[in-house]
Amino acid sequence: MKMKPAEKTLTPDGILQVGFGFFSSRALLAAVQLGLFSELSGDSLSGDELGQRVGLTHRSRTDLFDGLVALGFLQREGDGESGLYSNSAEAELFLVRSSPHYIGGILEMAAARLYPFWSDLDKALKTGKPQNEVKNTGKSIFEELYADPEKLELFLEGMRGISAGSFAALAEKFDFSQYETLCDIGGATGQLCISVASNHPNIRCRSFDLPPVKPISQKYIDDSGLSDRIEPVDGNFFEDELPKADVITMGMILHDWNLENKKILIKKAYDALPTRGAFIVIENLIDDARRENVFGFMMSLNMLVEFGDAFDFSAADFEGWCREIGFQKFDKIHLAGPCSAAIAYK
Repeated sequence: MKMKPAEKTLTPDGILQVGFGFFSSRALLAAVQLGLFSELSGDSLSGDELGQRVGLTHRSRTDLFDGLVALGFLQREGDGESGLYSNSAEAELFLVRSSPHYIGGILEMAAARLYPFWSDLDKALKTGKPQNEVKNTGKSIFEELYADPEKLELFLEGMRGISAGSFAALAEKFDFSQYETLCDIGGATGQLCISVASNHPNIRCRSFDLPPVKPISQKYIDDSGLSDRIEPVDGNFFEDELPKADVITMGMILHDWNLENKKILIKKAYDALPTRGAFIVIENLIDDARRENVFGFMMSLNMLVEFGDAFDFSAADFEGWCREIGFQKFDKIHLAGPCSAAIAYK
């Protein structure tokens, strides 16, 4: 007698986990804002000691700390009041402010800006309009940031943290041996140029961004010891021609714009490249079948919240736009986490 396969019992667990995911998210973001992981760096502290250091009430301490243990961001040796908390390996590497791999800056920005804006996602979905500062000031995020040097540097530092792994992976995985020059468009702190130049002595780089960014990128380039091969260049990538180079890169740039502006930037990159030159975009590329890259979809929704008509895209989308403009050959390289490089060759 043939047995029927056991039917899977349906539960709402997955729905509830996602639906209340903001609980865990906000606990992590609050811990980063409090500097909790930095206070714990290289140390083990009791709940009372850690709570006093970061200024928490007695009531709130154990729930937050033990919640972070359950989430995997903290470790605890022992139970009860005698238990000692320490950072997990990942928290020590990525969430301690003094670490060269710190990504907390982007999380602090998420807590201060993105978290409240996302409460209006339904409005963005219905209206197609941004739900950020522009609602109150009439100015875009870029206008707000570039008008305040301190805010700009904090924003660029946050982006630096989240981009570090992907830029390092590009320097390692892409074959730069046949090229001599690179220009990174929207180069911010010069991080992509620093990663490539550090690994490839044959490459001379330019980091292209708006004038207020130049002194910030110059500082990072000087600190890297690579100022003889990396030059910060100021300009506006919509108003000016892009500097000529064998390789043109755009790290997390194209997703900030609507389709019309995406194609303008792709055409500018094409014009700046020689024959067989490479145009590389680094993005949280959505999979071509649009079924898997959750972070890519959520980032595209974030572009809706931030800009209204901007969006993330797939490698297939990118190839289609580039073919229209004249690029002939294409490739894709997975870099780190949800991030990949889409490459078009002239």
